Amino acid sequence: MASCEKKNSENADSLGTIDFFSIPLIALNFAVRKKLALFLNPKSVVAADWTGLAEEMGFDYLEIRNYERLDNPTEKLLQDWQGKEGTSVGSLLELLKKIERDDILEDLTPAIEEHCRRYLNKPLQVPSVDSSGPKTPALAGITTRDDPTGVAPELFDAFICYCQADIDFVHEMIRQLEQTECKLKLCVFDRDVLPGTCVWTISSELIEKRCKRLVAIISDDYLISDDCDFQTKFALSLSPGARDKRLIPIKYKPIKKEFPSILRHITLCDYTNPSTKGWFWKRLAKALSQP
Repeated sequence: MASCEKKNSENADSLGTIDFFSIPLIALNFAVRKKLALFLNPKSVVAADWTGLAEEMGFDYLEIRNYERLDNPTEKLLQDWQGKEGTSVGSLLELLKKIERDDILEDLTPAIEEHCRRYLNKPLQVPSVDSSGPKTPALAGITTRDDPTGVAPELFDAFICYCQADIDFVHEMIRQLEQTECKLKLCVFDRDVLPGTCVWTISSELIEKRCKRLVAIISDDYLISDDCDFQTKFALSLSPGARDKRLIPIKYKPIKKEFPSILRHITLCDYTNPSTKGWFWKRLAKALSQP
């Protein structure tokens, strides 16, 4: 009993270091959501499942019945809920506690805390640094063509979400969309972003305020990338239900892994389809050129 109390106390101390209510649900990656689904998808007579969580989230009877038709109702539930006002990692943890799923909290809290720290760019232990020099304005001059003062930020038609393994296709995109009559302007992280700032912080700034759209290059490497996972979910959170075509997924080669469920309802640009490959770049350029 004493050991259990000690463990609970340690968990409470750990939780107290982060304000989970200030962190949006997009901070939780595919791995955490998959584990949540493993806990909540199965029907149980001894513990609340995803339907109990859905009721606490405010979804009505008909909405819950629609979720029942899905293979992974928990994933879809989280995706839809994160688009609502006032949702956060903290409110999710609070609801899990309310439906008495302490087993989930005990198992997943370390992983959730890790991803929240990454989202906030808070390492576990950071020595304090006292600098009496002038402070640089936050996020001023984050791309190679920015005004260093941040007065005239560089703007783009699209943020390219990709893995290093897919960089050759990114170069092809540059040739087809920037160096032709299309004259589009792409934000390619390795080319356009200055080093020295948190990757997720810069990504959020660029996706939300500097880029009209996000193009996600889907591959097996993309599906296991935390950075791509964060960028995709952040773009989706800005446009729940993909109502304004803010996110455009591209499959440029066959993938072995399961296609991400959060992108299944969005029209895909398929570079692998021989019958439509001739229209691919013109179609993509048209989509990116829209206001």
